[in-house]
Amino acid sequence: MQRILFIIGFLIFLNSCKKSNLPSNPNPSVESYYFPPLTGGFWETKAASSLDWDTAKLNAAFDYAGTKNTYGLIVLQNGKIVKEKYWNNWNLNTRYYIASAGKSVVAFLMGIAQQDGLLNINDKTSQYLGNGWTSLPLAKENLITLKNNLTMTTGLNDAVADPDCEDPACLTYVADAGSRWAYHNAPYRLLQTVIENTSAQTFNQYCKQQLYDKIGMPNAFWYNNVMWCTTREAARFGSLILNKGKWDNNTLLSDSSYFQSMVNSSQNLNKSYGYLWWLNGKESFMAPTSQIVFPVSMAPDAPIDMIMALGKEDKKIYVVPSLNMVVVRLGDSAGNVTLGPSSFDNEFWLRMKEAIGY
Repeated sequence: MQRILFIIGFLIFLNSCKKSNLPSNPNPSVESYYFPPLTGGFWETKAASSLDWDTAKLNAAFDYAGTKNTYGLIVLQNGKIVKEKYWNNWNLNTRYYIASAGKSVVAFLMGIAQQDGLLNINDKTSQYLGNGWTSLPLAKENLITLKNNLTMTTGLNDAVADPDCEDPACLTYVADAGSRWAYHNAPYRLLQTVIENTSAQTFNQYCKQQLYDKIGMPNAFWYNNVMWCTTREAARFGSLILNKGKWDNNTLLSDSSYFQSMVNSSQNLNKSYGYLWWLNGKESFMAPTSQIVFPVSMAPDAPIDMIMALGKEDKKIYVVPSLNMVVVRLGDSAGNVTLGPSSFDNEFWLRMKEAIGY
């Protein structure tokens, strides 16, 4: 009789759960993602030992980074700081330029601009910059779309004296749009002009309104097409990407189709490139200033699903969905002269692999 009464009572409890706002199968062991407050310096931490990470080897990874002109390094897991360290008189308020890692920020903003109806990335770029924005014959210029600017496939000559020059005389023909991948700053920089033209705001104003104010980046700004921010602010942007354009209860980018295209292979020429994002774990990659296709992934010892915002002199924002991790490395050259990908990507993650055991 007692057993029957217990079963009846348990069934009544389950039924009450269904009628209430409680889940019928609550799982308190699943930790929700942590988003730090938009203002103030508070940020929750998490001990590496609580994740079963090897603390000594994690320290060794940081020590390695410290020998490579790293000035700010932070590791987030599920949004909380596991380890954070500064060198060279830096602290959590020090701002520094992130070089071409800012390209990935622009890619995200282009998604917001399209979502808001300001542009369509499948449109001709000349629709937003006017005819004659290059020195190409009109028929060739009209082949270039905003998507080509986003994917480094404009076909414009990247071997010019000044790759940052946006004047039509500097934008010359090499190949038809979509037929050649080449890392080229000027076509990317012009996307900032497109956003200014369509939003009737300066790029700084648009970025502040659509991004910085919404995820707590008060110190970030753009100067001469280059973004400056603190190490923690770059980590905030990484968390936004890890959460697919959502910050806490606020969805900044709801266009899931655009987001997925941004962080996956955008063309077949360089499979390790999305919309201004670098992608690990692909079968091949191309590097800036080269037309060689390397038949390997970018960082074999790093997680295969890692996506990367990379800038010259080893500015890094690493986003790893499988580990629910964001890692930011700011500083000067770790001994690499490349514009984005470098040996640091693999060497650092080789040490993180030993620490985490993924």
